[in-house]
Amino acid sequence: MPQANPSRESSYQRIYAVVRRIPRGRVATYGQVAELARLGGHARQVGYALHAIRPEEHALPWHRVINAQGRVSARSEPGGDQIQRQLLEREGIRFELGGRIDLERYRWKPRRRR
Repeated sequence: MPQANPSRESSYQRIYAVVRRIPRGRVATYGQVAELARLGGHARQVGYALHAIRPEEHALPWHRVINAQGRVSARSEPGGDQIQRQLLEREGIRFELGGRIDLERYRWKPRRRR
């Protein structure tokens, strides 16, 4: 049985904690989540952490994390990007032509934690 990597597990937990804070009707980029989780420069790790969850086991709003261009990233599972878009649209997020989200309008701007 493979050994768990405590460092990866703790960084994933920090990522999940940030994603849980993203409010309904707002989005954050992978890079923004990495910064807030004290993993600056590790946007891909955010993607790996979100890929590792099973949505049926987590009440994590994974769909609120998008790429730096304001787009939904392609998913390994067929139709996953369409599911993400539908979930965002249900929260009132509008997509521009070309599938972009206006980050100036919808980007989450968290308050500083003390």
